[in-house]
Amino acid sequence: MSRFTVIDLPLSGLKLVERQNLGDSRGFLSRMFCAEELAQAGWAKPIAQINLTMTAKRGTLRGMHFQQPPHSEMKLVNCMRGAVLDIAVDLRADSPTFLKWHAEELSAENRRSLLIPEGFAHGFQTLTDDCEMLYFHSVPYAPGSEGALSALDPALGISWPLEITEMSERDRRHPNLTEQFTGLTL
Repeated sequence: MSRFTVIDLPLSGLKLVERQNLGDSRGFLSRMFCAEELAQAGWAKPIAQINLTMTAKRGTLRGMHFQQPPHSEMKLVNCMRGAVLDIAVDLRADSPTFLKWHAEELSAENRRSLLIPEGFAHGFQTLTDDCEMLYFHSVPYAPGSEGALSALDPALGISWPLEITEMSERDRRHPNLTEQFTGLTL
């Protein structure tokens, strides 16, 4: 029995993963990751890192982050507490959906995850206070390969649902797109 329902999203390789719960009067068990099952959805590498973040205030914006080749990463993003609007932007140079974005609401209640392939930028806005996010990464963080775009860049045109209440200075300094950005070649 599969513990996941995997739904293809409009950007090639981007997947919505719905976790199936097994439960009874005591509570439930929810499988967070299964290499065998998620390989069918495109996860082809071992888990190299797992990170947990907590964001205290509703309306906080984080992103848009990515790792450049050769340290491009896949991510499986989960919201463990609260709710977020999670966004992935296709940065693959050869993709027909280059610079297009897709958003999904992830929450503790809907138990959905976003499987983000290599070559995408990622960010989110919290829809509630006290949001906890759990990330599975296919490669370790490599500071020298870190990249980012402005989450507020008009060229991306991301529709953030709430007034932005918090944003780190680092995220505020991420650049807008320029003609020199031709995408990531994986």
